Amino acid sequence: MQLDLNLLTALDALLEEQSVTGAADRLHLSAPAMSRALGRIRQATGDEILVRAGRVMRPTPRALAMHAEVRSLVLRSREVLTPETTLDVGTLHRTFTIRAHDALVSVLAPQLVERTRLVAPGVALRFLGEANGDDTDLRRGLVDLEIGSAAPAVAEIDHDQVATDPLVGLARRGNPLLGDGDDADADADADEDAVDLATVDLAAWAAAPHVVVSRRGRFGDRIDEVLAAAGRSRSVIASVASTSAAIEVVRATDAVVVVPGSIASRAAAAGDTVAFTPPVELPAVSVVLTWHRRSTSDPAHEWLRGLVRQSLTGQGAP
Repeated sequence: MQLDLNLLTALDALLEEQSVTGAADRLHLSAPAMSRALGRIRQATGDEILVRAGRVMRPTPRALAMHAEVRSLVLRSREVLTPETTLDVGTLHRTFTIRAHDALVSVLAPQLVERTRLVAPGVALRFLGEANGDDTDLRRGLVDLEIGSAAPAVAEIDHDQVATDPLVGLARRGNPLLGDGDDADADADADEDAVDLATVDLAAWAAAPHVVVSRRGRFGDRIDEVLAAAGRSRSVIASVASTSAAIEVVRATDAVVVVPGSIASRAAAAGDTVAFTPPVELPAVSVVLTWHRRSTSDPAHEWLRGLVRQSLTGQGAP
């Protein structure tokens, strides 16, 4: 029996999209052409592959069982049939989509955009905010690189922990929590805006109004777990969806917030806020790059990962 290996690509798209129309759009085919391909796949496998359930189509047990193997075969065939070339970033024309927390984007994007403009003017960068809940955009090819704090649990997603960022407190200059010493230092350089641990009392810090950053509107996080273990609690007065919003609340009120050190340093540089060490031991935040395994050996993607890694770790331009 002669097999049309193009059916593997069609099968991969059908299993990914679970829709004839979606698979057709993905492969730039017409819906009738994809329907014919599905018919040939059903004939070759002896299985329905996709069956209608109301208004949607669902994969059969056989289809679910073969999904990972089909995906692997398609990716491997692309690697085999792609010529090996030397990357010239100066002539590269490509758009990369990067997903990261808004606070991280505010620190990373300016430097990354400028470095890209200088060495790869044909490259465009698209920055997206973090998704709520489970997300499959890396697998679907909608996101090229994701920057988060956790290593992936899926084998097809590769990762690289590039840095750690300590958690620090941030308050407006003149906040009563910082005491009189802050007023005396009002003319100090931004580099000297760190308040020593001894000047921030644990009881006063816990009693101060706190802002929590949560995309889901939660009023608690890991800090409350640390305080609970010490027999204490804090007063949370607001939950906001972005770090930038939290910093604006801190600037306008006596509230405090705990953010990664890189974010606090950037905010404190403006002179109206002060970064300080919280009077409890908090774990540092890991900075992890994740991407789909199909992009691991792609020279352009490898260049992007290196550029992001250098920007996050403060190394020189590539």
